[in-house]
Amino acid sequence: MNDFAFYFDLGWKHIISKHALDHQLFIVALAAIYLADNWKELLILVTAFTVGHSLTLALSTYDLIQVNSMWVEFLIPVTILVTAIINFFRRNFHPESYRLQYFLAMFFGLIHGLGFANTIRFMLASKQAVTVPLLGFNLGLEVGQLVVVAIVLMLSYLLVNKLGFPRKWWVWSLSAIALLWSVVLTITNLPH
Repeated sequence: MNDFAFYFDLGWKHIISKHALDHQLFIVALAAIYLADNWKELLILVTAFTVGHSLTLALSTYDLIQVNSMWVEFLIPVTILVTAIINFFRRNFHPESYRLQYFLAMFFGLIHGLGFANTIRFMLASKQAVTVPLLGFNLGLEVGQLVVVAIVLMLSYLLVNKLGFPRKWWVWSLSAIALLWSVVLTITNLPH
């Protein structure tokens, strides 16, 4: 298996595996306010998260940034918690109101990128070229996120658009799930 395919698979599993619940919950919390009609805005949002994630991975690969993994494992569920809480206070769901979401996605992507930074730095320590592995990983990550987003959008289309479930309740339901899990993960990962 070549480097690109190996790292693509690693990026894919970073989002899709059962061990990636924190990242899945974050994507769900981000996507909760969007409906199928907003797929373009959501695609931009997920890409902003990937850009933040990619930037941190690149910086850590070149040893330009290092953060204690104990703090990173604590901060990741905090990003989910904050995103879910913001969803509860959202008054409207017009595209103009999504600008804060883009900033949060990119900023929180920086934090989530730190979650895998130590592992990827170790894996790439002996390699001269890191461009292809980082590109493969980040594309795998993006595809995995798009699968999670597609599931959320399909469910929202079915429940909100077709069955008439109130949008506010849809957003609050997804946000409550993400919030509850993030509280558990935050408490579990409290730095000591």
